[in-house]
Amino acid sequence: MNNNTIFVVEDDKAIRNLISTTLEMQGYQYQTADTGSSAIMGILSCNPDVIILDLGLPDMDGIEIIQKVRTWSNTPIIIVSARSDDQEKINALDEGADDYITKPFNTNELLARIRVALRRYNNMKNTPNNNEKSTFVNGDLKIDYAAGCAYFQEKEIHLTPIEYKLLCLLSKNVGKVLTHNFILKEIWGAVLPADTQSLRVFMATLRKKIELNPSKPQYIQTHIGIGYRMLKVDGVNE
Repeated sequence: MNNNTIFVVEDDKAIRNLISTTLEMQGYQYQTADTGSSAIMGILSCNPDVIILDLGLPDMDGIEIIQKVRTWSNTPIIIVSARSDDQEKINALDEGADDYITKPFNTNELLARIRVALRRYNNMKNTPNNNEKSTFVNGDLKIDYAAGCAYFQEKEIHLTPIEYKLLCLLSKNVGKVLTHNFILKEIWGAVLPADTQSLRVFMATLRKKIELNPSKPQYIQTHIGIGYRMLKVDGVNE
């Protein structure tokens, strides 16, 4: 029996049953809810390890659930939604979702995303303070690796776990162009078909939080068709 508990919020009975059966076959413990209000109560009571959330619920939008959950928990939230518009994805990620899968979806991909979310969350909780420099400064950007916090212009910025891991990966490779595949393997653990699009969305949300003008980035440079690079700004640690 897998000790991890997954909380599934989905009002479509067929999809809810599909996800539940998939989780059960993999040995996960799970609980389900078909409304936003019952989801919030259930998440509070069972303290799950991962939340799978549909955005289109009968009593409230899934974005509101993300906002409420993020006031007390950093539990990974994976959106599974029929909304495929980039702005919808950005809105969900901005509010604190960690990943986004568009319906119809492959159950194997969902399971892979769950495994990666669990690894990433556990690593964040258990990361030791080794001999690396504990802080990174690049212009107005500061990362406190030991505390797991990032600051821009001396104000703490809220980052989802994926955004924080992307920022750390880029910061530890300042001046180097990191390919899409390299980033995907480092962040997601594998290169899945839809991940290049997901990476683009996460980079867009990250830029909104650390760039004064995201359309003219000072920190994260795009190399079209190749990948991304963090640029060196005055004050970067060597």
